[in-house]
Amino acid sequence: MTTTAFITHRDCWLHDMGAHHPECPDRLAAINDRLIAAGLDLYLSFYDAPLATAEQVVRAHAQSYFDELQASVPEHGIRHLDPDTAMSPNTMKAALRSAGAGVLATDLVLKGEVENAFCAVRPPGHHAEHGKAMGFCFINNVAVAARHATEVHGLERVAIIDFDVHHGNGTEDIFRNDPRVMMASIFQHPFYPYSGADNPPAHMCNVPVPAGTRGDAFRQVVSDIWIPNLRNHNPQAIFISAGFDAHYEDDMGSLGLVESDYIWVTQQIKALAEDCGHKRIVSILEGGYSLSSLARSVVSHIKALADL
Repeated sequence: MTTTAFITHRDCWLHDMGAHHPECPDRLAAINDRLIAAGLDLYLSFYDAPLATAEQVVRAHAQSYFDELQASVPEHGIRHLDPDTAMSPNTMKAALRSAGAGVLATDLVLKGEVENAFCAVRPPGHHAEHGKAMGFCFINNVAVAARHATEVHGLERVAIIDFDVHHGNGTEDIFRNDPRVMMASIFQHPFYPYSGADNPPAHMCNVPVPAGTRGDAFRQVVSDIWIPNLRNHNPQAIFISAGFDAHYEDDMGSLGLVESDYIWVTQQIKALAEDCGHKRIVSILEGGYSLSSLARSVVSHIKALADL
């Protein structure tokens, strides 16, 4: 059995928020090129992402929001939903592929066809709330995947781990009242979206850190705070909001992680999964906007997932 699935779709390249927008199709091209240059394509199982169904999406989002989103797709040009977040004619197709990738990854992992999966998709998802698009995000991909695990596969406890530089406010919003889902996150604060630090629910293990935080402090948070809380939750599957904009080369934020930190945290998550009696990990791309560091970090993360 191939350990790791790699799930993507060409439709994810078609979403376009305009020239010079940091969340651009070149992000996936950079990952693809680096993956091949590293020879990783020989060790992965490749899958095309299906389109998520309305039923799958509305497990995480309001039906009224989903209807509004579909009605907002422009016939041509770009339509802004907020100053950062815009739709082009192919945005909905890309967003449904991105959510569908998480659903397929969950099916593959929970059926034992692979140990883990990485979804190279865009647009990202963790800022999309139950009824609101924001922060480059339209459908919360990791939330759709986690709800697929609980509602379709019947899991009683799952975890979402988010190491993007920005707080996953959408994920917290969707699971605020669902203690089956523990969220463990680290994020720069104060910083967009200016949330996550004030009285989160008990099953939200949010750790805000100041600008300039580097790998040693990040690792201490993971070891001292995340892992004990996650062990207590004993998740039956682990989902990762894999943002790589906390890299020191990424000027979207001001943290100082490097590739070795992403390898290390991936290894800790793998060890946690095994401690919980399984190896089930679904990782979904979030941020990362410096193309070189994004591609290097993703390849490092995938190598660790695949034990290469």
